[in-house]
Amino acid sequence: MSRPALSIHGQWSSRWAFILAATGSAVGLGNIWKFPYITGENGGGAFVLVYLACLALIGLPIMMAEIMVGRRGRQNPVNALYSIAVEEGKNTGWQYLGWMGVVAGFLILSYYSVFAGQALAYVFRTFSGVFEGVTADGATSIYNALVLDPERLLAWHTIFMIVTSIIVARGVQGGLEKSVKFLMPALLFILILLVGYAANTGTYFQQGIDFLFKPDFSKLSNDAILTAMGHAFFTLSLGMGAIMVYGSYLPKDASILKMSIAISLADTGVALLAGMAIFPLVFANGLDTNAGPGLIFHTLPIAFGHMANGAFYGGLFFLLLVFAAWSSAISLIEPAAAWLVENKDVSRRRAAVIIGFSTWLLGLLTVFSFNIGSDWTLFGKTLFDLLDYLTANILLPLGGLFIAIFAGWIMSKQSTDEEFAMKPRFVYFVWRFLIRYISPFAIIIIFLNMIGLIDLTSA
Repeated sequence: MSRPALSIHGQWSSRWAFILAATGSAVGLGNIWKFPYITGENGGGAFVLVYLACLALIGLPIMMAEIMVGRRGRQNPVNALYSIAVEEGKNTGWQYLGWMGVVAGFLILSYYSVFAGQALAYVFRTFSGVFEGVTADGATSIYNALVLDPERLLAWHTIFMIVTSIIVARGVQGGLEKSVKFLMPALLFILILLVGYAANTGTYFQQGIDFLFKPDFSKLSNDAILTAMGHAFFTLSLGMGAIMVYGSYLPKDASILKMSIAISLADTGVALLAGMAIFPLVFANGLDTNAGPGLIFHTLPIAFGHMANGAFYGGLFFLLLVFAAWSSAISLIEPAAAWLVENKDVSRRRAAVIIGFSTWLLGLLTVFSFNIGSDWTLFGKTLFDLLDYLTANILLPLGGLFIAIFAGWIMSKQSTDEEFAMKPRFVYFVWRFLIRYISPFAIIIIFLNMIGLIDLTSA
């Protein structure tokens, strides 16, 4: 399989379009939903500092590697890895690393869409004033009424996947690029508006800022450090083929280093802004920062229900969640759709329908895991928990590890140097050292801890 000079799908019209698209892939529910609650669970500022360090040492080098492999291969992850392996005279079995990413993205989107559908449902519920004056029990009842009803949950899951498939069907510039050019500025505008509203809480805003940015290392446990390492890796959408396939549409003269730094900074900025918007409201309403995953759907609705103009700002918040989810979802479906177009000679529209429908169908397992299938278990886990464990704890860490090995050890120094063309030269050598030694070692530690083979938290 020869390596094409340009992707048959076209390319981004500008560097800015790529940054928006890749940032959209990275910015998702993980930034606005997961980052605030794991920060709350792990003590605030000290956790944020460790997270930023891990982002620089693990996330950024692997993101650069994925973009580089994608641009050099100019194809979907499977074909790109195959053609580069042939070019380097290496085993073509590396194509299965591409399959690992495609499958991981497909599985993640199947349940990601269900949670995004819940956020979409909450947009209408919040704008309509359902949470006005709500109690903790009331917020729980409203959430349960949604997830315990398979028809409602299925309807919102369906709507979300239809929109995602339509965007992907329209192609790189006509669908992906146009959508992120709207979604990302809209997301940022809403987020800044919410931070501005939180700033009006006075001392509570300062309390939230202190919680996020004043480190208290006495609250930092070994478990928190491992969580920071894991989230720094997962937040950038690494190991699932999304960044790699977006990289295949990147113009040759674009700097991979500059693009990666811009994406990482934007991704981190959105996560920190989300924390600045959320924690002042939590403190102002006497709620618990350690609320865990329920912070978004259980805790925040109470806060929105007891503040002035809460229905409006609460609705904006959940709209923000939906926009973030869509920007990630289109990147998760893209690798599989690109593979169909390139390998099975089908139109892009048909490929988007096939992958979208297949993802929707698999998503039924997650939908039913919350209601009629809550008793269905495999290996002691519900079907959703099993999918989540398989992707987050196995496929993504392994995918990131092998990408680091491929870029650092399988591709020749000449090949990687051609793609990066970094100046000053020491920056390239720093990346090469990180991708060959530091990033793989850190990922191995995360992976072994996640699957229970080691337990550093008891040390």
